[in-house]
Amino acid sequence: MPWQNKRHIDDRLKDKTKLVIKVNYFTSIFSLIFFLACLFVLNITVVIPYVFLAFGVLNLINTFLFRYHKKLTLTYNIVSIMTLAGASIITLYSGGINSPFIFVLALIVVAGYVTTKSYGTIYLNLNLLIIVLIYSQSVVDFSFVSNVVPENSRNLFALLSVLFSVYLLGGVFGKNLLHAHHNLYKTKNELEEKINEKETLIKEVHHRVKNNLQTVSSLLSLQSRNIADKEVKGLLKSSQNRVISMAMVHEMLYLREDLSKIEYRSYVQELAEYLIRSIKGTSSNITLDIDIPDLKLNIDTAIPLGLLINEAVTNALKYGIVDENKGEIHIKLTKDDANEYLLHIGDNGIGFPETVNHKTSNSLGLKLINNLVRQLQGTIKRDFSKKGTHYIVKFKHIKNQVAPPMPTPSIS
Repeated sequence: MPWQNKRHIDDRLKDKTKLVIKVNYFTSIFSLIFFLACLFVLNITVVIPYVFLAFGVLNLINTFLFRYHKKLTLTYNIVSIMTLAGASIITLYSGGINSPFIFVLALIVVAGYVTTKSYGTIYLNLNLLIIVLIYSQSVVDFSFVSNVVPENSRNLFALLSVLFSVYLLGGVFGKNLLHAHHNLYKTKNELEEKINEKETLIKEVHHRVKNNLQTVSSLLSLQSRNIADKEVKGLLKSSQNRVISMAMVHEMLYLREDLSKIEYRSYVQELAEYLIRSIKGTSSNITLDIDIPDLKLNIDTAIPLGLLINEAVTNALKYGIVDENKGEIHIKLTKDDANEYLLHIGDNGIGFPETVNHKTSNSLGLKLINNLVRQLQGTIKRDFSKKGTHYIVKFKHIKNQVAPPMPTPSIS
C-alpha cells in the first residue's frame, strides 16, 4: 500500500540521518582529541595536527548547519569530501602508502555504500585513484612530502589510527547495519504475515462469492421447476448457466495458489463439459475440441471471456446442433507477439443466415456476445468459410476492473 511504502522510506531516511549525524559528531570529537594528542603526546607539530583541528571544527559547523537546511545529501557530501582530503593529506605526511591512517579512506567507501549505491561507487573509484597516487608519490619519493611523525611516536600513532578505523567500522557502521538488518528482517516477517492474511481473506471472498452464485443458480433452478412455459424455462436455464460460468472462475481462484489468475484451459474444459451435460444430457453425441495453451488470465478478463464462451457454446448446443444429432464444438485460444489474444470458437451445426446479427435479431445471446466483446476491448467477426457458426474474437488482456467505453463492434 502507498502509505506503507511512504512509512518505509521515512524510516530509512531517519536511519540514514541518525547514522550520518552520529558519524559526524564522532569523527569531529575524535579529530579534536587527535589534534591534542598530536601536539602534547605524539610530538607531531607539522601539518597533521592542524588538519585534524580544521576537520573537527569544520565538520561540527557542517553538522550544526544540517539542523537548518535539512539537506542530508549536502551534509554527507561535505563531510565525505573533507574526510577524503584530510585523510589523504595525513596519509601523505605519515608514511604514504605505508601509513596506518590510509585505512580511513576505506571507511569513506563504506559510508558511501551505506548511503546509496551510486555514492559508494563514486567514492570507491576516487579512493582507488588517490591510493594509486599516494603509491606513486612513495615510489617517486617527492622531497616536499615526508613523514612528519617522530620515530618514537609512530607505533602509538599507528595504534590510534587503527583503533579509530576499527571502532568506526565496527562500533558505528557495523552496529547501524546490524540494526538495519534486524529492522528489515522484522519488516519482511510483518509483510509476509500481512500477505498471508490478505491471501486468506481473498480466498475466503472468492469462496463466498462462489457460494452466493451457486445459491443464485439453485434459486433459478427451483424457480424454473414451477414454470410450465418452455421459453421462460429456457431463459431461466440460460441465466443459471451464466451464473455457473462466473462461479467456476471464483472456485478456481479459491482452489489455486495464484489468486490473481486462473489456468484458462482447465476452466474452458470444465465450462464446456458442464454446458454439454446441462443442455444435451450425460450421454450426448457432442465432440469437444479444445486447443488452448498454458495461458493464465486474471478475473477481469476471465469472466467476460467465460460468459462469451458460455453464450457461443449454449447457442451451438441449442440451435446449431439440434436434437440428438452428432456435432462438434471447437474452441481455440492463442496469444500473439503483441500480447493480443485470438479466440476461434464454433460448431458444425446448421448455422444461421449472414443477415442475422445482434442488430437485426432479438436474440439475447447475440447481444450478450457483442457486449462482452466490447468489454474485452476487442473485435468480433463471423467466419463463413466453414460449416456451422464460427466466431473469431480478437481482444486484449484487461488490466482494470472497469474497461473504458469502446465503439460497438459489428458482427460481420
